[in-house]
Formats: sequence, C-alpha cells, structure tokens
Amino acid sequence: MTTALSAQCPECQGTVVGSDDLLVAEIVICRQCSTELEVVAVDPVVLALAPEVEEDWGE
Repeated sequence: MTTALSAQCPECQGTVVGSDDLLVAEIVICRQCSTELEVVAVDPVVLALAPEVEEDWGE
C-alpha cells in the first residue's frame, strides 16, 4: 500500500501531493498552477521548478 506525501509548490505555494515512492529527478505537476516540478530530495520531499527542455539542434 502506498501513502501520499506532500510538499509545497515553489511557484504558487500550493500543496503538491505525490506517492511515497517518488524518486529524485522525477517530474511532478502542481494541480493548482500546472507548473512542472522536479523532485530534488525525498526525505523530506523538496520540489524545485523543472528545468526547461531546450532543443539540441543535433549538436
């Protein structure tokens, strides 16, 4: 059985709920502001804004 963990969204300060099997570098979405967040720590859960994906143009 999995339990829910929660953390604060750094963008809107809303509560982001995730399962207890979150992994570092996993991307989660804030349900309040739709911001993509990256899990940077799991004990306790710490979230940061996910890095923007940039095109590499084949380089």
